[in-house]
Amino acid sequence: MAGLPQNQDPNLLVGFDTSDDAGVYRLTDEIAVVTTADFITPPVDDPYRFGEIAAANALGDVYAMGGRPVACLNLVCFPSRKLPAEVLQQIVAGALGKITEAGAVLAGGHSVEDDEPKFGLAVTGVVHPKRVWRNSGAQPGDVLVLTKPIGSGVLFNANLKGWVSDRDLEACLQIVSTLNRGAAEVLAADTVNAATDVTGFGLAGHAFEMAKASRACLEIDIGAVPVMNGALKMYRKGMSTGSNDLNRRLVAADTVFSRKLPPWHEQIFYDPQTSGGLLVSIPEAGARERIDALHAAGIVHAAPIGRVIGRREGPYLSFL
Repeated sequence: MAGLPQNQDPNLLVGFDTSDDAGVYRLTDEIAVVTTADFITPPVDDPYRFGEIAAANALGDVYAMGGRPVACLNLVCFPSRKLPAEVLQQIVAGALGKITEAGAVLAGGHSVEDDEPKFGLAVTGVVHPKRVWRNSGAQPGDVLVLTKPIGSGVLFNANLKGWVSDRDLEACLQIVSTLNRGAAEVLAADTVNAATDVTGFGLAGHAFEMAKASRACLEIDIGAVPVMNGALKMYRKGMSTGSNDLNRRLVAADTVFSRKLPPWHEQIFYDPQTSGGLLVSIPEAGARERIDALHAAGIVHAAPIGRVIGRREGPYLSFL
């Protein structure tokens, strides 16, 4: 993107300069449009649950900007000569359930023939121009809060080999199909200095983007990070994902582990998430009350996982 001509517009409040989760364009002094698109391959065989997860994943980008989803378009790649139309119908039905839960509407979409099913959404949301969350506002002294556990990437891969128990897989599916709406609404009740959702680049990748964009350093407490049941066990058994090594290399020069961990344990922080939680940077004053409010709202995995410190020489990201 760096080599493309600059397209300047003062109403473009958030573009791609800090690798944020969605674009934000101001229409009036009271309304800005949040715009994003995302699609994934099936993490499970159940088409209805695939639709739910893909929709929750795409809708998450709007919540990460502090916005409210209003309209969605289906993005469909489907092998119509290999799979019956009922499969696609179930995928869309699952997505529609999550779109409705978000308070948005399905307005149409686009499909193409493809050898492998892929599904997602283009989502339009709204937000007040002065209440946009960005990944670039983390302040020294802030507390870092993560609203969902990590580990879905390795669990989905290990499930292909039959390594994951039914209980652990079901717990994972419940987490990734949960909208970030409830967490975003609780967090919006007070100041959020920076926010992102943890998805394909893993916790380390998205935390690094926040640190770099904010010109600050983040310290993450290894023991405080919530992890999905069974995920570390899968890494210890030798399972990984196709994205872990790339995610590690993307942040290696700017990341340090102050505590010696087995290599398999480090992998969890590069684990690519599907429909991951919000990672937010909030003022220390009142942080405990915000976390209690998240728990009361049913966001039971929400946890303080670290803090923001001023920029210093050396890595942007430290795991302690």
